Amino acid sequence: MKYLIFTLSLLALIGCKDNTQQENKTTAIEESVNAATEQNINEVSVYSNTWTEEIKMNNGAKWQANAETNEGVKNMQNSIKIQKTSTLKEYQKLAEQLNKDISYVIKKCSMKGDSHNNLHVWLLPLMEKIEALSEAKTVEEASKLKHSIEENINGYNTYFQ
Repeated sequence: MKYLIFTLSLLALIGCKDNTQQENKTTAIEESVNAATEQNINEVSVYSNTWTEEIKMNNGAKWQANAETNEGVKNMQNSIKIQKTSTLKEYQKLAEQLNKDISYVIKKCSMKGDSHNNLHVWLLPLMEKIEALSEAKTVEEASKLKHSIEENINGYNTYFQ
């Protein structure tokens, strides 16, 4: 949104000198707006939990997960609870730990078929969020990401047992 406002302000300040220059300026501005819009969409998707719209239940029941996957998810829930997060460095440490927890889940997962496919619907957005957390530039951004990650991790229990 900041980029869009900046771009529109820039457009308002630029006068119309001739059509060729104006077309070039308009094209450059449109490209900036498109890039900013794409970045905003990506940011929104990292903070949201739209995966819940894609995941399916097992005929109204939870999917059966293997014990190691359940253990890995419990480890992630524990990591979120116990890791102190008041500085960027601490948030990055949390991201590191969550990546280790996810690696365990991936290595130990023996699920097959639809349960495995639905696990990926849950897991892939979580991995993107953790990556974004490791790259967060502010404590505020990291805090929002942590909250989204926590919702994602806790959502596991809605769909898997």
